[in-house]
Amino acid sequence: MMKFFAAAASLSLTLTLTTSLRAAEKTFTNPINPSADPWMGYHDREYHLSTTQGDCVRLWSARSITGLSKAEPITIWKRGKGVWAAEFSRLRDSKGKMRWYCYFTKTSGEDVDHRMFVIESKGDSIKGPYGNPRQLKTDGKDELYAIDGHVMDVDGKLYFLWAGHPGHQIFISRMKDPTRLEGERTLIPASGFGCEEVREGPYVIRHGNRLFLTYSACDTGKPDYKVGYLWADVSSDLMKASSWKQEGQPLLERADGNKVFGPGHHGFFKSPDGKEDWIVYHGKTTDAYTYRGRTTRAQRLEWDEKGFPKKVVPLSLEDPVPLPGGDRGR
Repeated sequence: MMKFFAAAASLSLTLTLTTSLRAAEKTFTNPINPSADPWMGYHDREYHLSTTQGDCVRLWSARSITGLSKAEPITIWKRGKGVWAAEFSRLRDSKGKMRWYCYFTKTSGEDVDHRMFVIESKGDSIKGPYGNPRQLKTDGKDELYAIDGHVMDVDGKLYFLWAGHPGHQIFISRMKDPTRLEGERTLIPASGFGCEEVREGPYVIRHGNRLFLTYSACDTGKPDYKVGYLWADVSSDLMKASSWKQEGQPLLERADGNKVFGPGHHGFFKSPDGKEDWIVYHGKTTDAYTYRGRTTRAQRLEWDEKGFPKKVVPLSLEDPVPLPGGDRGR
């Protein structure tokens, strides 16, 4: 009889452990990277992630989101100073060939000297190799600070958005091609929701026939750093500031109960099955004014019945997150 109970107990423990392991294989936990200012995408059956490194551009790649935190990065470009917020876009070059373009900011010395640069892949691989940096001049005299560049592709028409001076605001310009801007730039006023000093990190996500221009507001060192958005119809004149309508509430902000502060400088990516939208952002676990401790997190973005994004409540680092659709884990 004792052997029977022992065997039954052993079987029960085995089933419990198996169930727990299977549940764990279907989830992941944040953070997925120890740095800030993330860009993330899914292409060619891999996730790709880049975060601010300071002196270079690095890329992490993995078949599952669970593998990003353990992946070995490759260095895309180095020899820089003040290198921030690299972002990758797959676009057609002047000859119609698909190439990868990596946009980032760097400086020749002081913070105020930050300017936007782009490097172009020599083939159709996000992992490179890439050519030498070329500057994207965001003002005629090349006198003004510019960071956080983002390419918006609207049915083949390219626009460039960035954060710049005067006023550390969001600007937009048309692009002649993936490496050159053309025409005048337009300032797009955006609410800081009571925090007026900074607008940065523009990133556009399309849903149906609307474009959602999301951005970060406030000083990233503050716990009140957050994400807001404006939206415009795809058919509108996107170079007119009046085409962009302000949403009155933040999309993403601090969640004290989850110990998440200063969430922002975000991007969006599709799940492997192409059915889900996900947001990637950095956050920290302290409400102190500090740039330290910002780590990269990801969670699903959902939409309401009217086609607008639902408010994102940043998850605790203790919360298991269901894997993106089509991600088999490991």
